[in-house]
Parts: sequence; structure tokens; C-alpha cells
Amino acid sequence: MTQKTMLLTGASRGIGHATVRRFHAEGWRVITCSRAPLPEECPWAAGKDDHVVLDLADPAETINAVEVIRERLDGRLDALVNNAGISPKGPGGARLNTLDTDLMTWGQVFHVNFFASVVLARGMRDELAAAKGSVVNITSIAGSRVHPFAGAAYATSKAALAALTREMAHDFGPMGVRVNAIAPGEVETAILSPGTDKIVEQLPMRRLGQPEEVAATIFFLCSDQSSYISGTEIEVNGAQHV
Repeated sequence: MTQKTMLLTGASRGIGHATVRRFHAEGWRVITCSRAPLPEECPWAAGKDDHVVLDLADPAETINAVEVIRERLDGRLDALVNNAGISPKGPGGARLNTLDTDLMTWGQVFHVNFFASVVLARGMRDELAAAKGSVVNITSIAGSRVHPFAGAAYATSKAALAALTREMAHDFGPMGVRVNAIAPGEVETAILSPGTDKIVEQLPMRRLGQPEEVAATIFFLCSDQSSYISGTEIEVNGAQHV
């Protein structure tokens, strides 16, 4: 069988890192993108060869990276996972609301969290179509409600990404490409905000989610087990949304 290939943005930590580990364990080739070079302790084969240093906040750099990535493919891309996301904070880690967020910050957040997903998916559409592949956009519970820590730009960018998922599912479907989203809630990563423990106390499952649990859902949506699922957003949040 031909080895499958996945392209993942935001691979250096948290959910992205867990996703790389899961797909690598399943025998996939993983091409990663992030602002930072690949860590020396990278545990998966061909990590350095299949890593692209890319700042998704830079529109021109993102557009130019499409051809760089396509050159690394063999004409097929089985999965594109748009995981990269930024949520800038104010002084002392304060939440940036609609009154406090300057226009440049709005632009940076939307370029990373929203526009990059469009650029990469459109740029790889021939390769995705050749593989009858899958696109998974990582949204957030903050995209459907005001969150105590996630800023206004982050939240609205994730809401827009959820809408984009539906639009892409409609447009890419005739090519045989499925497009879905995953909306994580409170997941245990290195960037949790102080006070998250108070949220966890109110969760029906009374615990944080683990990056590996989100990665497992991503893998499901990229596998044949989800072959007739497209245009949906799966909540992975321990019933936080109910």
C-alpha cells in the first residue's frame, strides 16, 4: 500500500505535537509547518526533511510556501490539518476584547487562524483531490461563546473558520475531498491560562482534555472510518458545550 501523507500546521507543541505522534504511529508520512525549526529531540523519522519553517501571519510567505510544500509531495495529499492558531494577550496576560484589540493584532490573528487555511487548502486542492483526501480545521469552543481567556480576535477567527469548514465541504465535495472541523475545549497543554482550574470544576467530566484525545479525533476524520462525514464540527470538550 502507498504510504499516506498528512500536512499539519502548528506542529511544535500541544495538540499539533500529539497529532504528529499519532499519525506517525499509524505509518503516515507527516509534513509539518511551524514558525520554529524542528526540535532536535524530534522523535519521528524524516522530521527535519519534512518540516517547513513558515510564519502563517505573513500572507506573502504563506502563499509562497504552497509551491515549496507541493514540491515535497508526490502529487497526492491525503490529509491537511489546519491546527495553527494564536491568541494574543494584553498586559499581564489580560484578555483582549473588541475595545482593546488593535487592527494589526486583528489582522495577524485572522491571517494565522483563518486565511492560512484557505490558502493552503486551495493551493493543495489538486493533491487533495488525487488522494480523495480530508481537510480538518481546528476551531475552538471559543468560536461559539464568549470565553473568559480567549480574546475577541481569536474567538471570531475560530467562528469564521467553522463557517469556512461548511463552505469548503460544499466546494471540495465534488472533488471527493471531505472537510470537517474539531472544536476543542479546555485541553491540557503548556499554554493554559491561569484560572483554567476554575473552569474544570464546572465541566461535566470534571477534567481537562488531553492532546492525544483531540489527535485521535483528527485521525478518525482523516481515516476511511469517517468516509461519509463532511461539513461538520465535532466538539471535543467533555460536554462543556451543553
